[in-house]
Amino acid sequence: MFFTKRRARAALIAGAASAALLLTSCSGGGNADGGSADAGAEGPSFIYITSDPIGQNEFLKSGKVGIDNVAEEFEGSAKTFESKDDATRRSNLEAAIAEAPEVIVMLGFQFGDVAVELAEQNPQQKFVLIDTFVEGAPENLYQATFREQEPSYLLGVEAGLLTQANKVGSVISLDIPLLAKYSDGFAEGAKSVNPDVDTVAPQVIGGDNPFADTARAKEQAIAFAGTGVDQVFAVGAAANGGIMEAAAEKGFSAYGVDANQCPMAPGFVVDGTIKAVDKVVETVVGEIMDGKGSAEATTSFGLKEEGMTIVSLTEDAADSQCTVMENPDVLEKVEQARDDIVSGKVEVKDPTA
Repeated sequence: MFFTKRRARAALIAGAASAALLLTSCSGGGNADGGSADAGAEGPSFIYITSDPIGQNEFLKSGKVGIDNVAEEFEGSAKTFESKDDATRRSNLEAAIAEAPEVIVMLGFQFGDVAVELAEQNPQQKFVLIDTFVEGAPENLYQATFREQEPSYLLGVEAGLLTQANKVGSVISLDIPLLAKYSDGFAEGAKSVNPDVDTVAPQVIGGDNPFADTARAKEQAIAFAGTGVDQVFAVGAAANGGIMEAAAEKGFSAYGVDANQCPMAPGFVVDGTIKAVDKVVETVVGEIMDGKGSAEATTSFGLKEEGMTIVSLTEDAADSQCTVMENPDVLEKVEQARDDIVSGKVEVKDPTA
């Protein structure tokens, strides 16, 4: 839906590159130290750089889907470079710049400083930074953030209506402003429908690998549930598997992030947020290909832009295995809350504002 108006321009761009546009090539995975792609496409090239190895991280997977869709739409090629730390993020970004693609897309707040530095040094290159915002960025660095607090608010509405203990809270990877958008939105939504609910301060996973350490996440979730919380928002990225295991073992209700995680623990996962990184990549890169400057491009994605939603509001909700589907009265209130946010009647607080 994002590119139908751009096909003519895509053909012109690709045609300028080659009179015989017959090849389309989109990349495969890559590895933690670099990237790989199917070479040989004659159209524009695009490079996607992750903050961490993709693995089971649905957030990072969605970005790869987006860059591959972009390459297909513009009859070009895509590469994916997977990073694992600050050193590989920088080296991958430098390697991408050396290849001079049409656009370089970086996903993750970890790229903030190095993105600005290298964008300033390479004004001829177009960059997209997703999931964080850096003040004073140069014009060739396009930035796109999410309003994570909006779908989190909807999950909070569910939690506030479904809690039996009147205690809800979040387990988050790190105590940082970005993740506070999830936990604060969740708490605000719960309070909006249940003023008596106790919104407990988030439990932090922490450790050396807070976004992927399932064992540590499980331990923290079990400890959190031990305080009496019966509705737990799992904001641990790939570490969420541990939280879902804890939910099944201890009998509390969990909520996921980034993709449908209800099948991880059937009967114990209520719902979850969906972060459509693919749509953001497609939208912003498409705007760049249309000639829009960074000041004109879309910079914020929430419920209205369909950059974020929740599983129970998707087309496949009936087959999601999310337990909220058994509560039509709750879903009715969630849909109303969604409509109120999209219309502007309800504005969910942004803790980073």
